[in-house]
Amino acid sequence: MHVSKLWGGRFTKPTDQLVEAYTASITFDKELYEEDIRGSLAHVAMLAKCGIIPREDAEKIADGLHVVLARIRRGEADFSISDEDIHMNVERQLIEEIGPVGGKLHTGRSRNDQVATDMHLYLRKWVVRFVDLLADVQESLIGQAKANLDTILPGYTHLQRAQPILLAHHLMAYVSMFQRDIERLKDSYKRVNTLPLGAGALAGTTFPIDREFVARELGFDRIYENSLDAVSDRDFILEFLSGASIIMMHLSRLCEELVLWSSTEFNFIELDDAFCTGSSIMPQKKNPDVPELVRGKTGRVYGHLMGLLTVLKSLPLAYNKDMQEDKEGMFDTVRTLDGALRLMTPMIATMKVNRERMRQAVRQDFSNATDIADYLVNKGMPFRQAHEVIGKLVLHCIQNGVFLLDLPLETYKTFSDLFEADIYETLQPEHVVNARNVYGGTAAGQVAGAIERAEAALAASREWANKLAERDSLR
Repeated sequence: MHVSKLWGGRFTKPTDQLVEAYTASITFDKELYEEDIRGSLAHVAMLAKCGIIPREDAEKIADGLHVVLARIRRGEADFSISDEDIHMNVERQLIEEIGPVGGKLHTGRSRNDQVATDMHLYLRKWVVRFVDLLADVQESLIGQAKANLDTILPGYTHLQRAQPILLAHHLMAYVSMFQRDIERLKDSYKRVNTLPLGAGALAGTTFPIDREFVARELGFDRIYENSLDAVSDRDFILEFLSGASIIMMHLSRLCEELVLWSSTEFNFIELDDAFCTGSSIMPQKKNPDVPELVRGKTGRVYGHLMGLLTVLKSLPLAYNKDMQEDKEGMFDTVRTLDGALRLMTPMIATMKVNRERMRQAVRQDFSNATDIADYLVNKGMPFRQAHEVIGKLVLHCIQNGVFLLDLPLETYKTFSDLFEADIYETLQPEHVVNARNVYGGTAAGQVAGAIERAEAALAASREWANKLAERDSLR
């Protein structure tokens, strides 16, 4: 049996069933039900305050919305494709619950400003949540850094051993990356927390609404200045997708190192069994599936960003049906990022570090070569000349199957008379590391200071997230 559309007065025949199935968004935008009802409650309270509808009608509508909300939460709601989207599904259920008075809910608004409001509310809570989850990842990295302030491993450039560094210093690099991610999310919150409701379909409304009241009710800091912009803006979603892509890129870089470091060839770490899987045919295998999959899922998040950029690139003002494509990628990105961050925290926290293997790697390479060049410079030799001398010295070691610490002083002197017995102290990994005692360097004291600053920033992030999470009650 054909069900008449809430907008069907203009039409003389029902919508083709294929069109209904193709254009309906309820299969995915039902995820916005809490935000949709929350926005409607604020809207109907405003309608009553402004005398646009009787207060008793507003109270009846609000009571009905709470009934619908409870029904959806219990999983008892019947979502219909013929009602197209979450807005019309909620309104249909409201009218069925309280009668024709429910039709007054839509006074002074359009689905265009309604859906934009829903998405602002949805992303607002998740931006806060992701700040908190990033702080969790930072905390696990800081914990490992504090436990490894004396653990030395090779630092790499071009995936070739370059200079010895503290493992703590390496891990704190990712803490810095995630701090920038947090700062980007917190800055984007200003754009997310802007209210579009009241813009109507595109030009505003003839009803004497109070947009400031609705903004206060919903906790928005700002209101869109232009009604056309309010209903057509998806910059805030693009900004989130961009930030999420950068976060996933950082996670992917970390995961790549976890995969490499847990290989037999590196053997620097061992991931906990809870975050690995085995092989269906090779019983000896312990595969780092979690970091591999996080690395792989980065591509889908990038894809959602490029997808929405492409959807929006040539749309005329104001709302167009194309913009329905803004949601699925956003929802999937939220789920993907949420899962990745929640897995990374315990995986890093339970990671076992093979300190001896890292130390062995540092002693069996030439990553201390730069320090010999600096040694000669401090003795008065120009750096370019010192660079050439040490290059020849390293070549000699490679040709003779030895390392720099293995050479006798007599051999050193054949390359330069400036070498003395103190060269062996200069070549020690601890000396190499702690010689870089500059702000941002790998010396133990500098890394300890970086940890202290990072913990202070982490506490500030927690405070920011806790304050705003109470308003959106995501937790």
